Amino acid sequence: MRCFIGIDLGSTTTKAVLMDEDLGVLGRGITNSRSNYDTATAVAKQEAVVDTRLTLFRRGLADDAGIPDVDDFMDRVAQYFRLEQFLEQLADLHETCSRFVEGGRFQNREKEAMETLEIIFGRIGDEAPALYAPGAARKSDFFRDLAGSRFMQIGGDVAKLVGLPFDLLLNVYDKSIIEVENRPPSGDLTGKFGRALDRVLGEMPDLDADTKKMHATLEKALAQELDETYVVGTGYGRVTLPFPKEHIRSEILCHGLGAHMMYSGTRTVLDIGGQDTKAIQVDPAGIVENFQMNDRCAAGCGRYLGYIADEMNMGLHELGPLAMKATKSVRINSTCTVFAGAELRDRLALGEKREDILAGLHRAIILRAMSIISRSGGIRDQFTWTGGVANNPAAARELEKLVRENYGDVTINIDPASIYTGALGAATFAQRAVINGEGAAS
Repeated sequence: MRCFIGIDLGSTTTKAVLMDEDLGVLGRGITNSRSNYDTATAVAKQEAVVDTRLTLFRRGLADDAGIPDVDDFMDRVAQYFRLEQFLEQLADLHETCSRFVEGGRFQNREKEAMETLEIIFGRIGDEAPALYAPGAARKSDFFRDLAGSRFMQIGGDVAKLVGLPFDLLLNVYDKSIIEVENRPPSGDLTGKFGRALDRVLGEMPDLDADTKKMHATLEKALAQELDETYVVGTGYGRVTLPFPKEHIRSEILCHGLGAHMMYSGTRTVLDIGGQDTKAIQVDPAGIVENFQMNDRCAAGCGRYLGYIADEMNMGLHELGPLAMKATKSVRINSTCTVFAGAELRDRLALGEKREDILAGLHRAIILRAMSIISRSGGIRDQFTWTGGVANNPAAARELEKLVRENYGDVTINIDPASIYTGALGAATFAQRAVINGEGAAS
């Protein structure tokens, strides 16, 4: 099967989309961007391949009458596959931390440090299945975030009990997580998928399905050849990609075309990414006619929200839902990341509620975006919002309110997969390069 891949190297996350010859999306992958963009690219592509294998497996099971809800069944398989990945990386992190302890300075307390690590990682491993159980809510899907938060909590408690300075262990962890992050999970998909499928089948003993046939279907999905025909890269870090120039496209072009691929009636696109905000006007074919971007700083972008989350000791995904509980919107004077912490602390000191402050923060972000849209030519029907912030319910509420107030009853498209729009556009460029004979295979 010929496949076409788009890679979007953002400042906070790197995304990949794997597409077939008919412009059908087979798989998507995402990872937190690292200083090593080559590794981020490899991980995102690997995740897109994993998602593609899940798609092929799902298609193979579609006609199996013994599975009453194929979507629920596949969601469980996917979650347990992620559990297998998490446990593999956790073991790698444990081993790497132990290696640093052996070569570090622990005032002749290496044995205690090793025993402490054993307890910490044992507890994190014991907790892991609950993180990936059906319906479980996680603050993040990235290994670094999940492992780091539990290491901080459990490690601090255990170190205190044994009388070991936690800052020594934390130093070891900081060194180790960088190494582990720059080693993508192993490519042993067969073993991980097999164990994930067995877990699901073990939880559903009354399932009226031929388990041997299901394993055979899985093996067929994993054996399907995926020919990486052409790759196109885009995004904040695209200049670091080891691709020839004909395999690179600008973010503006990719987001414009990607939004068109999602919603063919799109005429105006807003992308709020980690580092910048873009307003793009496109023609009926998804070709860019005009655009505007924010200035050089990341004010009002994803990094700003990430900083606010850190200041409030919350997960990034928790900001929007908390802001939705606000009874008023506190006026925020600046969306500057540098001054965000100071203004936030001032508002809290004045007795303002966290949810009301967050409501004001989200409104300030969208007001800034609306200014950029205005400079690009305003909003034409249909309007499509892309980027990770589009999945923030509080930001979406403010955007819809301000769009209606300023531009009337236009169609507003917000896709759950909006964060992949740039990669989708890049994959479409890759497919066109080959199908239209504009480029050779990479």
